[in-house]
Amino acid sequence: MTDNTVKGARIEVAPELACPIAPVVDIVFSRWTTPILWTLHTYGRHRFVELERRITTITPKVLTQRLRQLERDGLVVRTYHPEVPPRVEYEISELGRSLGPLFASLADWSVNLGEVEQARLGYDARDQTRSRRI
Repeated sequence: MTDNTVKGARIEVAPELACPIAPVVDIVFSRWTTPILWTLHTYGRHRFVELERRITTITPKVLTQRLRQLERDGLVVRTYHPEVPPRVEYEISELGRSLGPLFASLADWSVNLGEVEQARLGYDARDQTRSRRI
């Protein structure tokens, strides 16, 4: 809960009311969700091992956890094929595909990353100057 003060009275505000997109950010932008959804959206249906190969820095345990959560959230569809050996495939759901415009907007915004890096360098340089004075 977020604490706010109104004319001296403290009121409690739930984070989702303070920022209505917070629940969306929690679902979509956790550490590995975005690369998984991006991969499935861009390259289509994948088996577990194929996802591991595309997202090289994710561990099998974390990939399993994230895929289960994404399936639970309705963003990914898991299809089990009862063959020998069994085959499981993952694909982005219609609900997951509806995030496409959001990802496209973020990709468009990524042209600003150079400016972000410059701002960070400037901030860090100022911060180092302040540290030397103290």
